[in-house]
Amino acid sequence: MDKIRILLLDDHALFREGLSRLLEGEPDLEMVACCASVDDATEVLRQKPIDLVLLDYDLGKERGFEFIAQSRQGGFTGRFLMVTAGMSDVESVQALDLGASGIFPKHRPPLVLTQAIRKVMAGETWLDESAIQALVRVSKHPRGTDQTRAFTERETQVMHGVLEGLSNKEIGARLNISESSVKAALQQLFQKTGVRTRSQLVRVALEERGARWK
Repeated sequence: MDKIRILLLDDHALFREGLSRLLEGEPDLEMVACCASVDDATEVLRQKPIDLVLLDYDLGKERGFEFIAQSRQGGFTGRFLMVTAGMSDVESVQALDLGASGIFPKHRPPLVLTQAIRKVMAGETWLDESAIQALVRVSKHPRGTDQTRAFTERETQVMHGVLEGLSNKEIGARLNISESSVKAALQQLFQKTGVRTRSQLVRVALEERGARWK
């Protein structure tokens, strides 16, 4: 089985060293490089194949969002998982809008992080309760959503499954449809909402349901 090749970008040396040791013990994970700055991480992406970037938001004088934007412009097609000590509601939304596949708080247990990595690499979105609540708060003031947009019953059901963090297989089992049918519904949702990633679709799902959340 091919290993998941990981780049860690975080300006705290102790965190980089500790996380690197943790991931070295996982047979399906490979820490390719640990960087403290956007420039160093950008150089790694130019030279080595990377599947996933574990990215802190606060990099001292820099922000993790800068690296996401630069990486996409440079042709990087891998995934991003924010691993952070804290982000505001707006920053959490921005991370998803830029294409991050999830937000993982640093206070969570290391074992949960390895689960989050595998889930993200399987094409899912990782959001803990605090991130969900942040998105709910922001979704109460949606950004110019197209109110005339209509979803079929199946698309709505699939969107709700995405919001709950279910995999395509789990959504299919719940709805008693094939996994390929779930994928087809997701493609229709991407086209109708104008988003490109599952994490961005989470934001749309919250905007559609936000008025009913407490």
